[in-house]
Amino acid sequence: MELLVSSAIGILTAAGLYLVFRLRTFPVILGTALLTYAVNVFLFASGRLVVGAPPILIDGVETYTDPLPQALVLTAIVISFGMTAVVVVIALGAYLGADDDHVNDREGEFDEVRAREGRS
Repeated sequence: MELLVSSAIGILTAAGLYLVFRLRTFPVILGTALLTYAVNVFLFASGRLVVGAPPILIDGVETYTDPLPQALVLTAIVISFGMTAVVVVIALGAYLGADDDHVNDREGEFDEVRAREGRS
């Protein structure tokens, strides 16, 4: 079970980093989403993956599931959803305004656009 979870975390992290290093906005957004999923799975797995164990300490029970990582993951899911929605709207506005979705400005490209529009 641990091998499966750690492999999933590694694959999500690798795919997220690959997409973050792209030069387009929407793959970068998907990459950050995959990275947040990887961190959420890591936090969730740190709370002991025990099936059928109580979430608190009870007398006579030796194994328990820590509820703190579950609460942290639930909070992180809500925050990452809101963050992703805001970043998508900002990226969409930038794409519609510039007709391009590159993350970084290519050398001299902005100067050419300003010269074509008559601004200096």
